[in-house]
Amino acid sequence: MALSPSLKSWDVAVVGEIYADHVFSGFPAWPGPGEEVIAQHYVRELGGGTVNTACALSRLGRRVRLVGVIGEADLDWFEGRLAEFGVGMDGIRLGSDGTGITVSVSTVEDRSFFTYPGVNRALPELLATAEIVADLATARHVHFAMPLPRDLASTLLPLLRQAGCTTSLDVGYSPDWLRDPANHASCRDVDLFLPNEKEAALVAGSAAPSAYEAWCASVGIGLAVMKQGAQGAWIADARGLRRVPAPRIVAVDSTGAGDAFDAGVIDGLLDNEPIDGCVERGCLCGALCTTAPGALASLPHPTHLRTLREQTYGS
Repeated sequence: MALSPSLKSWDVAVVGEIYADHVFSGFPAWPGPGEEVIAQHYVRELGGGTVNTACALSRLGRRVRLVGVIGEADLDWFEGRLAEFGVGMDGIRLGSDGTGITVSVSTVEDRSFFTYPGVNRALPELLATAEIVADLATARHVHFAMPLPRDLASTLLPLLRQAGCTTSLDVGYSPDWLRDPANHASCRDVDLFLPNEKEAALVAGSAAPSAYEAWCASVGIGLAVMKQGAQGAWIADARGLRRVPAPRIVAVDSTGAGDAFDAGVIDGLLDNEPIDGCVERGCLCGALCTTAPGALASLPHPTHLRTLREQTYGS
């Protein structure tokens, strides 16, 4: 039986892979083979789309449940840092293997990642347990920041819908998952699938927004969003295809911008805002996230969001 939104314990449960990020940024140019370049900035930070989106939503004033797995050795570090954003550790499980590691090499225009999964490998098995399903069902909205296995999605997503949860999915750059037609049903089964331009091209066969719109229609997705970085984002629904421009801002580091975008969109959904307004919030959060090195340092407060929204969109 679905709970009324007013009776839910959490506004959002954010579930997925968690990493310790090592972020190098401020390079004058991308190095060629055998070359060395010097970074202007280095940040060691909690990372992964799960942490980034959870912290962004909490900073926007949402009650957030973070669900994932980390290594035992990093408990104190994670607990202290997450507390700075008002995010608790009760949904975090500890594993004997090490926390996942990501090295992010970022320029103003784009970034590349080198990743070791660590204890994240145990996440699908954890999400299949009745305890975790019940935990997720206490949220108004559940956001998956991971390539959700199809066999798990086919059982978990209907249970969350029955519990009155809305859902969203950002699988990140996961080529094998995105190219597998079996997973396309999961993109349809969530309320909102949130790929960026490169990820959308893997399912649609082209980076053109019109190709993504056509693919969404072919698999039964009635509301489509595609992130396009500094260019903003695209929406496709019954009203047609349209672009939402990003605000003009001086970017320092693009790490985590897509995760902050997700938070802005979800924040709008929780306020029952029309999709155009939700995507505007996403573009604002994504842009503001780029104004300092690392994903967490410049996550916006609601006042920052309102000010930039008035400057950019006039509302």
